[in-house]
Amino acid sequence: MAAEGEGAELPDLRELVASVATAFRYMEMPVERYALLVLAPSVLFGLVLGGAAVALDLPAFLAAPLGVLGLVPLLGALVYPKVVADRRRREIREQFHLFLTHITVLSLTNIERVEVFRTLAQVEEYGALAEEMGRITALVDTWNQSLDDACRRRSKRVPSELLGDFLERLAYTVGAGQSLSDFLVDEQESNIQEFVIRYESDLSKLDVLQELYLSLMLSTTFILVFATVLPLLLGVPPTLLVGGVIVMFALVQVGFLFVIHTVAPRDPVWLDPETDHSPMHRVWLPLVVGVALSVVATVAVAAVGLGFTPLAPDTLPRPIYLAIPTTPLLLPGLAMRREERKVTDRDAGFPSFIRALGGVESVKQTSTANVLETLRTKDFGALTPNVNNLYKRLRTRIDAEGAWTLFAAETGSYLIQKFGDMYVVGRRMGGDPRRLGQVISTNINEVLRVREQRQQASTTFIGVVYGITAASMFSAFIGLEIAGQMLTITSEIASQNGEFVDSLFSTGNYDIEVMEFLLLCVVLLNALLSSLMIRLTDRGHFVNALPHFVGLTWAGTVVAAVTQRVVAGLI
Repeated sequence: MAAEGEGAELPDLRELVASVATAFRYMEMPVERYALLVLAPSVLFGLVLGGAAVALDLPAFLAAPLGVLGLVPLLGALVYPKVVADRRRREIREQFHLFLTHITVLSLTNIERVEVFRTLAQVEEYGALAEEMGRITALVDTWNQSLDDACRRRSKRVPSELLGDFLERLAYTVGAGQSLSDFLVDEQESNIQEFVIRYESDLSKLDVLQELYLSLMLSTTFILVFATVLPLLLGVPPTLLVGGVIVMFALVQVGFLFVIHTVAPRDPVWLDPETDHSPMHRVWLPLVVGVALSVVATVAVAAVGLGFTPLAPDTLPRPIYLAIPTTPLLLPGLAMRREERKVTDRDAGFPSFIRALGGVESVKQTSTANVLETLRTKDFGALTPNVNNLYKRLRTRIDAEGAWTLFAAETGSYLIQKFGDMYVVGRRMGGDPRRLGQVISTNINEVLRVREQRQQASTTFIGVVYGITAASMFSAFIGLEIAGQMLTITSEIASQNGEFVDSLFSTGNYDIEVMEFLLLCVVLLNALLSSLMIRLTDRGHFVNALPHFVGLTWAGTVVAAVTQRVVAGLI
């Protein structure tokens, strides 16, 4: 068994070493220069620290951390190329679907093949992909290489297998005489399938994370319950023990927040950057009003709790006072949810609009404004008012591109902005509107289809979060009520036999009100981090997380209040 375990670990170690060695090949800086400027100083730093520990004859508890500190820069220098390569690989994978649609649209126009790559190199949003397009055009312009040779050369240098295989196929087919547009149109179907598979794979990882999140949160809740009761038996400072568990609770959730951000498909709903015409600006007033009312409610709750009003502090259960100040935040949250639902509806109407626009424009051979004069009377759902506004701006004949930019800004949709820009650029460069509309509508339909699956995964995760919140608060406050009953019992016995009670329990430092305050901090912390997780899962706007923040806060506080009343009556 030991041999099998060792054999299982060695391949993983070999793969890690091989991946680090491969990453050095993809660095833009030559390996020799990197070794001279980075690796050598790191080794020298480690040797200096090690020599200092030996020369000073430090004790082991000081020499060991010093030696580890000396290894940190070297390990960082060795792993850094792999970190950079992995980041570039992730950037390429996330943007590849949009990139391939964009390059296909440009290839259907009347511009030269190299100009297609030069245009894409100027799109900063594509990140690593834009850099690779820039390097290909540099090889063609500066070194006078053919396009297929330049693509073949870069295919061996890119860190992403996805992009490397694409450039290799492109170099072969273009070199064999096939046109760039035919090759890219043929690539669309396989690219769409790969995009769907990768998207669904990421959603499957989210399902696994949900199970892991549920298990870890239940374990953390179990530890929290014990931390609430054990100080009475062990004499440990209760605030120190519970505070440590709260920190662990926060670290677990922050860790999952980071993992979900890494794993969840990066397919934003909202247009970025937002402009003055974006629907987001309709939410500014509710957001300001909601925050202001929340501050007022906080002051009012504090006044009641401190006895500055005629109302008695125990008019409501204490946990409920925590939830009341968060309630006004529903105002901007629900307003943003309404706007985000409209954006989703506009996305659903855009494929039929762009397909109809391309088809009619191809048949009539006239301007977009003349085509929209008939299309604006059609029903494109929530997109219809925006189409009508686009027609009015195009009729002014002042700035056609500006009209399309405002059209995307009014919709607030990331997809409409990207695919709408592709169509406008394709038409300006002489592309066939019918083919452009078909390519764009096919791609956006697949994006909308997998977005529905993401919405289902997000709904499942919401149920898990609310369920674990209720279970955690129920368990934690049961532990608190048990501790309170033990304090009551020990105080009654102590009046008759104090020495016997002191030998069994440590009640001197235990303050029920302080412990309740700490548990209510857990409620608030859980609501904040969990609502952010939900937003990262569906990639919506963070203002839309406020309804879940309020809902989780109320769920935790109501469960806490009910648990206190029920358990106090039963015990």
